[in-house]
Amino acid sequence: MRINDVASGLALADLQEVLKAPNLDALVVPKVSSAADLHFVTDVVRHMLPERHSSSLVAGGEGQGQEEERGKGPLKILALIESAKALMDLNAICAASPYLSGLIFAAEDFALDLSLTRTPSLTEFLYARSAICIAARAFNLPSTIDLVCTSYKGSDGLKTLEEECIGGRGLGFNGKQCIHPSQVEVVQRAFTPDEKEVEWAMRVCIADEKAAASGRGAWTLDGKMIDAPVSGKAKTVVSKAERCGFDVNAIRDKWKDQEPE
Repeated sequence: MRINDVASGLALADLQEVLKAPNLDALVVPKVSSAADLHFVTDVVRHMLPERHSSSLVAGGEGQGQEEERGKGPLKILALIESAKALMDLNAICAASPYLSGLIFAAEDFALDLSLTRTPSLTEFLYARSAICIAARAFNLPSTIDLVCTSYKGSDGLKTLEEECIGGRGLGFNGKQCIHPSQVEVVQRAFTPDEKEVEWAMRVCIADEKAAASGRGAWTLDGKMIDAPVSGKAKTVVSKAERCGFDVNAIRDKWKDQEPE
């Protein structure tokens, strides 16, 4: 659920009303320019919903299943990054709140702030997008959500959307904002590992376990060198595939005999 600009006088009233919602999972906070903006939101959340902090849930003995119940687990904050000031203060923003779960790049407002003209290549946003992904990863934030694709009508619009998704995923984003229902399926497909990718990752994981058991560091698979960074990436893909609904146990069983070369 989105609230008004935290710098506006409506923010407190918005927050107080929104935090009454019974199934609230996340807050989207626009125009986050500094750590102080998230400090404000965090203070209000702590006052009204102290039980929704992750440490409170652990201290209270909440079970894993109960913690994951909708509206009962830790409250998440997603911060919209949409100005030069925010970009320069990313480190402080990322460390500002225990509720912070991710960053969203608001390209249109960022372009307005810097007097940029958006082009099909999106190269004018390359630095900002890369900085956001790097900061989110450095602070272990699970969500990095890319800019809106303003093209959505017809096959050309969806093709542009798919290209933007591929580019964003390549930079490190794991999601993308949607402005129309027709965009959702394309975005979900683009950010979900495909079957071949998942099978390759599982083969790497299985062979890596066997290589580690025999004391081997680097090894090969299909003629390609596999070392710690590659196997780490494979584990990430398998974990993401499981969250996306893949039957990873069945895939593991299929490739259980995979050996490191």
